[in-house]
Amino acid sequence: MRRNIRDRDIAFRHEDGCLVRTVSGADGRTYTHRCSLEVFEKVAWLFDTTPHEGSGVAIGEIARAENLPHTQVDVTLAYLHERGIIDRRHRRNYPASAGVHLDAMVEWHALREEPRPA
Repeated sequence: MRRNIRDRDIAFRHEDGCLVRTVSGADGRTYTHRCSLEVFEKVAWLFDTTPHEGSGVAIGEIARAENLPHTQVDVTLAYLHERGIIDRRHRRNYPASAGVHLDAMVEWHALREEPRPA
């Protein structure tokens, strides 16, 4: 799946058991970050098991609290946001689903099953 944000093309795919985000800039530069299933699930569970009392949660807070790599948390949150599972407001993330983990896992497996371009 691709979308364009501020002259960047962002694509997510499943590869070698990981969620992969590739960002291509208008200047031709590209970078890729990966997220393991283990980190993906921990981040998704956090939204279902931790009360945020309307304050949301930031990337750094998740990474520190769960001792997870910041980049992998960022990839997970970007994917969950793109899929409408979480909302992002002012760099804080809020559940947009009653079952973030379940919805996240459905999307993970749907992406895994998408045919890869030749």
